[in-house]
Amino acid sequence: MTTISILAIVVTLLIVVLLAKPVGLYLAAAFDYAPNRLNRIYGPVERIIYKISGIREENQSWKMYAASLIGSNAVMIFIVYLVLRFQGMLPLNPAGIANMEPSFAFNTAISFMTNTDLQHYSGESGVSYLSQASVLVFAMFVSPATGLALVMAFIRGLTGKAAGNFFVDLIRGLTRVLLPVAFVSALLFVFMGVPQTFEPAATATTLEGAQQTIARGPIASFLAIKEVGNNGGGFLGVNSAHPFENPSGLSNLLQILLMMLVTSALPFAYGKMAGSIKQGRVLFASMLMMLIIMTTVSLTAESAGNPALNNLGIQHEQGSMEGKEVRFGEAQSAFYSVITTAAETGAVNTMHDTLTPIGGLVPLANMMLNTVFGGMGVGFVNVLMYAIIAVFLSGLMVGRTPEFLGRKIEGKEMKLIAVTLLVQPFLILVPTAIALATNPETISNPGFHGLTQALYEFTSAAANNGSGFEGLGDATTFWNVSTGIVMFLGRYISMVTLLAVAGSLAAKKPIPESSGTFRTDTAMFGAVFVGVVLIVGALTFFPALVLGPLAEQLTL
Repeated sequence: MTTISILAIVVTLLIVVLLAKPVGLYLAAAFDYAPNRLNRIYGPVERIIYKISGIREENQSWKMYAASLIGSNAVMIFIVYLVLRFQGMLPLNPAGIANMEPSFAFNTAISFMTNTDLQHYSGESGVSYLSQASVLVFAMFVSPATGLALVMAFIRGLTGKAAGNFFVDLIRGLTRVLLPVAFVSALLFVFMGVPQTFEPAATATTLEGAQQTIARGPIASFLAIKEVGNNGGGFLGVNSAHPFENPSGLSNLLQILLMMLVTSALPFAYGKMAGSIKQGRVLFASMLMMLIIMTTVSLTAESAGNPALNNLGIQHEQGSMEGKEVRFGEAQSAFYSVITTAAETGAVNTMHDTLTPIGGLVPLANMMLNTVFGGMGVGFVNVLMYAIIAVFLSGLMVGRTPEFLGRKIEGKEMKLIAVTLLVQPFLILVPTAIALATNPETISNPGFHGLTQALYEFTSAAANNGSGFEGLGDATTFWNVSTGIVMFLGRYISMVTLLAVAGSLAAKKPIPESSGTFRTDTAMFGAVFVGVVLIVGALTFFPALVLGPLAEQLTL
């Protein structure tokens, strides 16, 4: 690994840090219901949308907010499913792609509407242009906007305000954040050489005289929302490892920045909305520290490569290049794998199945924790959940009733949080055990790596990430249905329980800060927060990790 490759990663992280606060302040203003300049700019257009849609700009209770979120998303899942099932009969299908099989359509519709974009089909051959450019792109806008709406409602509840209105927040997420950034990003990707066309696949004659079919389509517009919305689904089968989706180091940099743009800014949006930028800064610094640790571990593992091959003298001189694109090298490939799982995007520029055991453990850990920045909105809600747990445990240790943002944390809130904490391990570990017992033939690698393949698939589904160990034979009814159920439950159960927590806290009277109040804007709180994430989050999955990637590493 060269000095230049390390410097490139440092510069990328520095840009992320510089963008985080101004973008966070913009997000806080974009979702503020009080009169401000953004409301004057976007308000006229949004009011037209409200009028056409019949949306009333009035606050909802947390129950109504949750019902609106779940109900609207369920309807949209059904619409996406219908288009995929009948795409072969619809226009904009120059390749003549057939109707999607029921279990594939079930999986894909849930996948894209839950911001997961787990793909059990090959991008260029599984769906038509109409499906790609209409319902899938539609879902790729609406699902992250749903996540943004959730986090804003949750923050409002923590600060004692009404939850707001889900439909208003959804529209604001689209008009004020996702559409403007995606439009500009798509133009930049076209400038960098990413195709944007509705022409069918091109046919070329190679130097040997063979005929080659070259897939293309409206890739740039798909790619823009794929990254900024933390979606991750690829227009082409190999995702951002394909030169049409990621032609150069510059496009790779832009993709990383887009993945981190909103998710890294949310701590500062929270700080602004809570009336303490310092609190947001502490959470941002804590997550950045975890990201740097994960990056360091991944880079070290991938640069070291396979010890067995090193002993034979046949390891690549720059580390492990298996499954990686030469135009990126092992450093940018490993860094991308960390970012895409830290931001819960799921895009890949290298095949994660070919990472070293420790290099593959890092993406797994990012998804299991779901707090190393996390995905569009939902990840930061998990961060705030762990912050509440940190305050609760700290209060118990000093014999005081825990308080968070001036409100007591009591049994009702902790029971809801306990349910939320238990959901993800259940959705990951139980289906993994069932898959290993009933579908061993779909797992391409025996032993420890095979266990990791199945574990990674359900972890990716439960965390709404979407990346995968692609050696797994997941194009079956079992994997389609099981991961579809896991994606749905992993997305929506935690949304409802955490909205209930916010609603419960909002109903409580604020308590004046005293000398005994555990401050949440100090470095000590940041250290406690990181410790709670690692102890409560990581230890839950440690036995599974020991049987998978850690055991595999010891056998090399």
